[in-house]
Order: sequence, then C-alpha cells, then structure tokens
Amino acid sequence: MSSQTPRRAADHLVDQLQAQGTDAVFGVPGESYLPVLDAFYGREQSIRFVTCRQEGGAAMAADAYGKLTVRPGICFVTRGPGATNASAGVHVAFQDSTPMILFIGQVARDMIDREAFQEIDYRRMFGQMAKWVAQIDDASRIQEYVSRAYRTAMSGRPGPVVLALPEDMLYDEITPPPAPARIETPRFSPAPAAMDALKERLRNAERPLVLAGGGGWTAEGIAALQRFAEIQGVPVAVSLRSQAVFDNDHPNYIGHFGVGATPYLADALADTDLLIAVGPRLGEMTTGGYSLLKPPVPDQSLVHVFPQSEEIGRVYEPDIALVSDLQSFCVAAAEWDQIARSGSANRTKDLRQQYETFNDPASVPDDPLAPMFAHLADVLPVDAIVCNGAGNYAGWLHRFYRYRAPGSQLAPTSGSMGYGLPAAIGAAICAPGRTVVAIAGDGCLMMTCQELATAVHHGLNLIVIVIDNARFGTIRAHQEREYPERVSGTALTNPDFCDFARSFGAHSERADDLQSFSSALETARARGGVCLIHVPADPAYLSPGKKL
Repeated sequence: MSSQTPRRAADHLVDQLQAQGTDAVFGVPGESYLPVLDAFYGREQSIRFVTCRQEGGAAMAADAYGKLTVRPGICFVTRGPGATNASAGVHVAFQDSTPMILFIGQVARDMIDREAFQEIDYRRMFGQMAKWVAQIDDASRIQEYVSRAYRTAMSGRPGPVVLALPEDMLYDEITPPPAPARIETPRFSPAPAAMDALKERLRNAERPLVLAGGGGWTAEGIAALQRFAEIQGVPVAVSLRSQAVFDNDHPNYIGHFGVGATPYLADALADTDLLIAVGPRLGEMTTGGYSLLKPPVPDQSLVHVFPQSEEIGRVYEPDIALVSDLQSFCVAAAEWDQIARSGSANRTKDLRQQYETFNDPASVPDDPLAPMFAHLADVLPVDAIVCNGAGNYAGWLHRFYRYRAPGSQLAPTSGSMGYGLPAAIGAAICAPGRTVVAIAGDGCLMMTCQELATAVHHGLNLIVIVIDNARFGTIRAHQEREYPERVSGTALTNPDFCDFARSFGAHSERADDLQSFSSALETARARGGVCLIHVPADPAYLSPGKKL
C-alpha cells in the first residue's frame, strides 16, 4: 500500500499489529471501538479476533499468549466496566513480567473530563499496574504509540502497556507513514567486569546455588542456563511458578521456592554461601515472606541478574549487580570452563535426591490426589502446556507434576484465581499442536467458567481438570491456622460440573479415583475438543498429606 493512500485510523491500527507479527488478539466487543472490530473483518486468515465472554478472561488469555511467544499479548476491551474487568489480567501481567498491550475504547475527544458515559481516566486507573499508560488523541500518531508500546512491553523487565482509543479518533482518515520494522526484544550483555567478579565468587564458593525465575525467558536462554549448570555442577532451584525455566527431570534441578517454605530447600538456602539469582525479583512468596533471605543484606553472598537496573537492590542489596537480559547472561555464562569447586557436584546430587523424595507421591501415603498429578507427568507429552490459577489444589500440582519444556507452565505469580481456563484458551490459540491442560479448583474455575463457551465456540482443543472440595480451600487452611473450628465465608455450593460442561457442548467425565482419572484423561486426549474431568476431593485435605 502506498503511504499516500488515505487510511481509516482503525484499519491503520490493525495494520500495526499485523506488522509486528501478531496473529491473534483477545477481547470482548464494545461500541467504543466498533471501527476496530470492523477493521478485523476479512483478515481472519492472518489475525484472529478471539471473542471472550468477560474482559478479565480475555486479558488473562492475552497474558498467556505473551508468556508463550515472549511478545505482547493483545487485548481489546470497551471503556469503563470493560476496562475494570480487564484490570485483573493486567495485574497478572505486571507481577508476572509478561509483555501485553491492552487497548481500551474511550469516550470521544470532545467529551473528555465530563464524566461521560463509562468514562475513566486510565492514566490514573492503571498507573501502578502498567509500564506505560497513554491515550492516542491524534490518529496520525498511531504508529508512533503502537511501536513504543511494543518496545516498552518487551524491553527491560517485560510488562503490560495500556493505550486508550477515543472512539471518534478511530474514524479519522490519515495518510500512513512507511510501514514499521518488526520490533524485537533488545539484547544486552552483562558488563565484563561484573562477569569477571562473578567468576571469582563462583571459584571461591563452597556451596553455590542458582535461583532462576521471573519473566522474559526464551528457549535459547533456558538451554544456556542448563549448559551452565551442567558445566559447573551447581544446583538450580526456581522461583514461584517458574518451574518451566529448568527441566524438572534434569539432575541439576532441585525444586521450586513456592507458597510455603519447602523444608529441604529452606535448609539448602540457609547453607548457601553464594546465591546467583537469575531473573527472579526475589519477592514475598519466593523468599518466604522475606524471611528465607534477610533484607536488606542477606547472609548469603548475592549476585542478582536482572534486565532492569531499578529492580536490583529494591529489597536486597547484592554483592554483584548484573544488568542483562536473561538470554544474553546465560549464553555468556555457558561459555565458561568448569570453575566451580568439585564439591558442588556432590551437593547437587544430594539436593536432587531430596527433591526426588519430596516429588514422589509415596512421600504422602494415602493422599488420593498425589498419584493423579504424578500420573499427569507420566502420560502427558513433554511439551504439554499445563495452566492453573490459585488455590490449595495447586500445591499438589506444583509438587508432583514435572515441567520439562520451555513454556510448559502457565501460572500466575500474582496468585490470581480464575487464570487457568483463560490461559489454556490463550495457549490453545497460540500453540494448537501442543496438548493443553487447565487445572482449577472449584472456586478457581467458577471465577472464569464462562470462558468454556469461548473454548467451544472457537473449536479449541483443551482439557479442564476441576479439583472440587466445595470450598475456598486456601482460605479455609488459613482459617484453620488462625481461627481453628471457626469456619466463616469459605463453604461453597457448586453445580454438577459434568452437566455444566455439557451444557456448553463440551465432553465431561467424573473421576473419583486414580483408575477412573486415568481412563477419563485417556478419553479426553483421544477425542479432542473441549473436555472436562471432574475430580471430587476430600475437603479434609488442606495440602499434600495434611488433613484437618
């Protein structure tokens, strides 16, 4: 198209998304961005508009797309209630460091600041949960704003960007500038002096430990981290819900720091004399409420590798600060010869054995859920994408399932309920050739259960496993700790989940034990489409092996 050809602003906006390689966007239609919906018409083969049933689900699906592609997931919502609903997914993307762009229809420019119908100032609303919030008032600057949004979402610590679109602006006719180049994640290597200092620390350390996690990981970076661990013989743990950053079957993998301290990992961290943190923010959950690492100066010598300098030293003052994207750091470190002390390999073997014991369902005898999640790891493909939200059911998943491939875990470090099903939708759109499984508790699923309609409507292939204990189990566990036998507000009445799924056109089965679960899973994998497996759970179990 000639740059002199007039173009409607809405069409020009969708042109920008296509120029950046975006092939799917998620949203709920609204009158405030009708021209954009019209601009998607006829482009279904190159860019797909995935109509969701609630804006929170749409934003979470976009977050999943961003996690898998390491490029911004795109979400469109209408103003006011649409934006407030979508904020749940924006918060997930912010705390998970996921690239995302949320486009919000806005009131017309001549109505701004009158509190027009559903008007909100999005700069104020999203100011603390987005990397950049702006409004495109001049259609001739759409390419400028969108290009900056992609760069901002993908650079440094990745995260969400919010752009408001006044509805009258979308009708404007403009002369587009030359087509933009595809924007890539900027790569920047760590400072050589800092790398030399790290080498010296590693050479002298007796009990080093790598803690990997955070957002922005690529398959190349993960492979390089594995090579580094193998050459140096060091143990690798991961931060909360970052288990796919390192193959859980690898002999150097020793487990994850999740919700609640795992005893052997807490002991290992306390015994560590050099902690190399590659990517995690070292937040509350990973550090056990900032107790496993003592702020502001930890007992361990800390090396913190992070792609944004402002984050380093926010809570913990490192001995060495390495500002680098994670791929570049890992690739550089993987080129080193073996310099770690030989005793580190023996410690790694010991910690790996402790992980194997902890990961074994036999470690919690008579627990009915543990063998089900171990069975999942045994039968699902290595590259299967497993999605979950929040709830005490996740304790079984994260302990007994093994993630073995990049992008195989989609889970919110923000602890957001309702994430699993929308994330599975995003994954099924983004990676149709991979097995996709959403795991949710009954409370978690009912937060976004309407997205079953989305999955069926778009002909997706995904499996939903519902662990049903008829309560908000995590909060019930907290109640038992703080206010024993004083149950308040946590009991639930649920639908018949099998009938519920069938009402949307999905296949469903009930699984009361390991044998029926195995059979239902086999059937679901063979038939394709949307399948739901309902697993009634003993409400007495609060976590693996622990009952009321």
